[in-house]
Amino acid sequence: MADPHQLFDDTSSAQSRGYGAQRVPGGLGYPAASASPQGAFLADPVSNMAMAYGSSLAAQGKELVDKNDWEVQYQQDTPVAPRFDVNAPDLYIPAMAFITYVLVAGLALGTQDRFSPDLLGLQASSALAWLTVEVLAILLSLYLITVNTDLSTIDLVAFLGYKYVGMIGGVLMGLLFGKIGYYLVLGWCCVSIFVFMIRTLRLKILAEAAAEGIPVRGARNQLRMYLTMAVAAAQPLLMYWLTFHLVR
Repeated sequence: MADPHQLFDDTSSAQSRGYGAQRVPGGLGYPAASASPQGAFLADPVSNMAMAYGSSLAAQGKELVDKNDWEVQYQQDTPVAPRFDVNAPDLYIPAMAFITYVLVAGLALGTQDRFSPDLLGLQASSALAWLTVEVLAILLSLYLITVNTDLSTIDLVAFLGYKYVGMIGGVLMGLLFGKIGYYLVLGWCCVSIFVFMIRTLRLKILAEAAAEGIPVRGARNQLRMYLTMAVAAAQPLLMYWLTFHLVR
């Protein structure tokens, strides 16, 4: 029976009973999310968004790795200029690297009180002579195994000249941190130039074999593979041979 002095009816108990019928155990007063994908997303949106974003990045990374970005672009059977294609060989970096290598060699000799114009000239002529021998040996090998490729002499000079960049880094680190820094940096650069030469020459030499229909396990194709491996393996050896005497 209602209190005569009460102005309004007390409906709190009825509302509590009504709300209590809508609650579920452990739901903090809200309806539980359904088992559908939409319900799962609403239950933890931050984690699901992170998982979706991570999956998207993984898919893009796989696509980038699978895609062959080492090929040189062509326009009407002519290679695109280096300023339009980052994969096109050019002589700017090799030429500047060669000159810088000679200057760094002079600096290293000067810090060891061994500098002389004759010794610096011998260092430059030795590096140039080894580069000439490399180019001639590769051209002769390509001729002997009858490889039809678009590799020119300028292309070979450009590809072989990239090793001077690693040689500069190795000598500079040797001057700053001693032989430990020299071997660490030069070793990393040797691995980099080895991989670079394999990936580059594989497209230039082995791709022509596939275009000619030569079997993968054929004798001629094996010779092409051996030539590619030999050129790539020669780069770290020459990098060490032309720099080891500059660091003490």
